[in-house]
Amino acid sequence: MSSHRSPAQVRASLKHPIIDADGHWVEYTPVFAERMRKVAGDRAADGFLAAQRRIPDALGLSIAERKQRGIAMENYWGRQSTNTRDRATAMIPRLLYDRLDELGIDFGIIYPTAGLSVPRIQDDETRRAIARGFNIVTAEYFAKLSDRLTPAAIIPMFTPEEAIEELEFATRQLGAKVGMFGGAFARRMPIAGGLDPALARFVVSYDSIGLDSDHDYDPVWQKCRELGVAPTFHAGGRGFALRASPSNFTFNHIGHFASAGHAIAKGLFLGGVTRRFPDLNFAFLEGGVGWGCQLFADLIEHWERRGAKGIAYMDPRKLDRSLLRTLVDKYGDADMAAELVRRDGWPSREEDEPTGGVPVLDDFAACQITRKEDWIDLYARPYYFGCEADDRMNVTAFGRANPFGARINAIFSSDIGHFDVPDMLMPVPEAYELVEDEFITPDDFRDFAFANAVRLWGTQNPRFFEGTSVAKEAAAVLNVTPTKVAAE
Repeated sequence: MSSHRSPAQVRASLKHPIIDADGHWVEYTPVFAERMRKVAGDRAADGFLAAQRRIPDALGLSIAERKQRGIAMENYWGRQSTNTRDRATAMIPRLLYDRLDELGIDFGIIYPTAGLSVPRIQDDETRRAIARGFNIVTAEYFAKLSDRLTPAAIIPMFTPEEAIEELEFATRQLGAKVGMFGGAFARRMPIAGGLDPALARFVVSYDSIGLDSDHDYDPVWQKCRELGVAPTFHAGGRGFALRASPSNFTFNHIGHFASAGHAIAKGLFLGGVTRRFPDLNFAFLEGGVGWGCQLFADLIEHWERRGAKGIAYMDPRKLDRSLLRTLVDKYGDADMAAELVRRDGWPSREEDEPTGGVPVLDDFAACQITRKEDWIDLYARPYYFGCEADDRMNVTAFGRANPFGARINAIFSSDIGHFDVPDMLMPVPEAYELVEDEFITPDDFRDFAFANAVRLWGTQNPRFFEGTSVAKEAAAVLNVTPTKVAAE
């Protein structure tokens, strides 16, 4: 923890609130499941309990057994024990609410823990039942805490229809303002039919929901626009592919949120979603902003090479065969020259000419980029990146090295409730160390810890902060008429 000041002391020194854009509570499974059973039935409760067995079942295997079955090492000892007060705080929303001033936080958006895996459940009826029951019970837990805490509703995305149905229910019936959307989830490939389930789970593709999906998700984005919901993604990339060590959880954990967010952000961008829905904001949580800055630069560099103008420069038909033959005659050998003659001067048409059947030879066609400002409008403005407090790469969001000098929207995300925050008093002082060490300015910190979160949710829903403890300050950022603060 910072050796400088307590969270309350840091907060007292600021002229703006602190919004936690990604805190977590830890649902107490035995009680939570039975409450789900009462409101959503046995399928919801039993499915939820079964889903919670995945990690303990994996930890019950030996390293050799996990290796043989292709099962990744999971997180052990991931709940607070020495710090019992924090364990209770994670379990009990009311206790978290009462401790917010101590933690230096004015308002918090709270995401699930047990619920993080719900959008990935393969069985359609079970997934939808769990999501519905989960959202109802969560809303009940936080119902009387809304002036300082708001929970995220789970929005499954295997089909646009289920997403829209749960969006409608969560917002209109439960009053939810935040949605945790599924993304980068596995879809079973048709060729997996008939395979043993132990093998079939490897025969999957991963849906980034913006590009190459079997479904058209534009109706979902339109519904988000209609309901004033900014899609946020808390997707993971752990347990498969290059993050599936059977023995080392840290190997699997590092970078996995960034990996999933990277895929979704690319898919939405290259699929033209941010072009078609220019007023919609998207957030990618817990992976930091370093990857977001790198992706911004990578996309621009690839556009210069793979956009319409860049790819046209590589058109095989533009090859000057006469010049090539002259150079081969001068610098090559007889075998090379003879082969070129046999091929009518084309060195390798069978390799150069195929285009994979794409309808337009431009990977960025859906983005319709014509000017540098497009990059700000399509990426830097609508994308937000959840950053843990101790991540030194948070400074990259405010650095001059970003293309066009763009400021990337980093948002303070405490991750309280999880193992990587051994003490809930740590996040605010750790985040502020970047100011104390002069890596970012106080104005940068205001954006990071407050204003960017207001813009993420408030520009999508101007009433988002009405009745909250930060209503007046949020209204000033949004330039709207302030609402009466709940405590006034």
